[in-house]
Amino acid sequence: MPPVMGRSLAGSELRARRGRCGPQAVWAVGPDVAAEDAARSPKRPAQGSRPFETAGEWGLLAVVTLLSFATRFHRLDEPPHICWDETHFGKMGSYYINRTFFFDVHPPLGKMLIGLAGYLSGYDGTFLFQKPGDKYEHHSYMGMRGFCAFLGSWLIPFAYLTVLELSKSLPAALLTAALLTFDTGCLTLSQYILLDPILMFFIMAAMLSMVKYNSCADRPFSAPWWFWLSLTGISLAGALGVKFVGLFIILQVGLNTISDLWHLFGDLSLSLVTVGKHLIARILCLIVLPLALYTATFAVHFMVLNKSGPGDGFFSSAFQARLSGNNLHNASIPEHLAYGSVITVKNLRMASGYLHSHRHLYPEGIGARQQQVTTYLHKDYNNLWIIKKHNTNSDPLDPSFPVEFVRHGDIIRLEHKETSRNLHSHYHEAPLTRKHYQVTGYGINGTGDSNDFWRIEVVNRKFGNRIKVLRSRIRLIHLVTGCVLGSSGKVLPKWGWEQLEVTCTPYLKETLNSIWNVEDHFNPKLPNISLDVLKPSFPEILLESHMVMLRGNNGLKPKDNDFTSKPWHWPINYQGLRFSGINDTDFRVYLLGNPVVWWLNLLSIALYLLAGSFTAVALQRGVHLPAEVEGLSQVLLRGGGQALLGWALHYVPFFLMGRILYFHHYFPAMLFSSMLTGILWDTLLRLCAWRLASSSLARGIHVGGILSLLLGTAYSFYLFHPLAYGMVGPLAQNPLSPMAGLRWLESWDF
Repeated sequence: MPPVMGRSLAGSELRARRGRCGPQAVWAVGPDVAAEDAARSPKRPAQGSRPFETAGEWGLLAVVTLLSFATRFHRLDEPPHICWDETHFGKMGSYYINRTFFFDVHPPLGKMLIGLAGYLSGYDGTFLFQKPGDKYEHHSYMGMRGFCAFLGSWLIPFAYLTVLELSKSLPAALLTAALLTFDTGCLTLSQYILLDPILMFFIMAAMLSMVKYNSCADRPFSAPWWFWLSLTGISLAGALGVKFVGLFIILQVGLNTISDLWHLFGDLSLSLVTVGKHLIARILCLIVLPLALYTATFAVHFMVLNKSGPGDGFFSSAFQARLSGNNLHNASIPEHLAYGSVITVKNLRMASGYLHSHRHLYPEGIGARQQQVTTYLHKDYNNLWIIKKHNTNSDPLDPSFPVEFVRHGDIIRLEHKETSRNLHSHYHEAPLTRKHYQVTGYGINGTGDSNDFWRIEVVNRKFGNRIKVLRSRIRLIHLVTGCVLGSSGKVLPKWGWEQLEVTCTPYLKETLNSIWNVEDHFNPKLPNISLDVLKPSFPEILLESHMVMLRGNNGLKPKDNDFTSKPWHWPINYQGLRFSGINDTDFRVYLLGNPVVWWLNLLSIALYLLAGSFTAVALQRGVHLPAEVEGLSQVLLRGGGQALLGWALHYVPFFLMGRILYFHHYFPAMLFSSMLTGILWDTLLRLCAWRLASSSLARGIHVGGILSLLLGTAYSFYLFHPLAYGMVGPLAQNPLSPMAGLRWLESWDF
């Protein structure tokens, strides 16, 4: 494999050239500028022609940008109904407008921007976003779609400028722009209310900014150098603030920075003080600045979402106390737990929820056929339990009885308020977790057996201490079996309503799975105290929100009949994804990459590994190469290496993930593979041209090759554009369908 990092683009080669930062830098690359120019063109352009060349570059950039915006905004209003994940991210935009708290597995920046776009465009946040296919009717949705299309449109000019900086070749940049402009997959993702165009915008902005500040390495600490370095940090914060996938571009920038600093350290013409300044500048711009901005997005997130909503149950009781409308907000409840109290018991493992039961029984073959006990993430009457003494059925709320507090070490019984069955365990195996015992609801009107008895313990407290609501961390030890009540975090099948499994574990090690706290507490015989003192600080809620998000991501496992895909499917464009419609009478949109673009990218990766490895070995062995070939080889290894590294970092980690995966996860990697394709084919065609003696023929081969690739890509877009812009009529399986001849793989279902 070729060295994907090589020497940093900000290495000594670029530092040796003065005054190259900015547009002029496009004319210099490689160890021998004259040789490079000779290789790039049979005739070196005259000095006076460069202003015209520069004007041509800007003109071409304008054309690329206009074409990108035109393709992304064309038919943006169709279809006028919810498509695919618009049901999630449009709804979350509504939550921001209504200031309603919710939970999502991704950081908040992308959804905040969607909500802001909707608010500024007149959307009032009242559309329910219930399911795909629901019509928007009079609701304003174009502002949110338009915002996503606007950011998605910038992917092409960003890629164009990045490749121009890496290769110093207009044809390479133009080919990259064409591949992305005419890719139906990138087009489709950019036209809907999704996080993907926002994420890819920040990824490409970070990549462009990185190569730009690398090109300014000969003018360190100049205004352009600081601008591009700071913009890199801002873009990294944006990428991570949309999805945790932003960590991959952070890793790429980090590797580039380490390589850059290493070569600066080896430059003996620089003092250690200067090297230290470079290090501090990068710490400030690439670590401190992104972290500050990332943290600021959460500060805004928590400030805006101050009303109770569907996400409350994922978070701790103390977190919920800060949400207006939550029953814990500005609430006052009895401080100490007493017998006869009606309570809810919350598991301290993040996103595990409340101890819950309902009238449904465990199915045949799943332990004892008794009432199910689970944990449930949302507020519900079935979360209510009455705490009673284990050896009496008398009513503790009878005014004639004195208040008796529950203390650490007491033997208790928990009776489910709605069904009057007791929390119960026995030696039957749990439904999902081996070697754990089943937990059920048992008995009639509170009358059961000795398997209903539990010893309540407060973590790190002495026997006899009272139990405090919200603040005491408790464990429930089953008296007969000695096991500990806990939540495994595993999702039950449909018979368990996809709630989380509750077990009794014989392993007594203290973990958050087996630690609980009392949240709601109702007892008319006790005085109340205010909960304001329990509200957490910003660092505490920031840490908790990240723990909940990470646990939520790990919990995204495939469910029955879920449409998923595998990472090896993605580069070969094996299977698409329905965005809208399934029948021949529906308006259908199908997420599928342009097969000509994707298979060309796949071929280019294989060719690059072969050609790059051969070139790297030749250079390492000291093989003498003509100056022209050596200049092109440096472009191939360094420019192409950066693109290959980006592709690998945004693709390979998905093979290691256990969460549910979808086709759209590949698109950030696809951006890098398209940049690699542009650099590779431009370089290969120039090498072919160099082999020919006739300069006119050489120019014809290079121009003809690039033009053929451009026209072929454009024509393939003409064929496949209905996938993105919408199809009506017979499905492609039908010979009468206009798309029948384009179903090149049986797995394509449009």
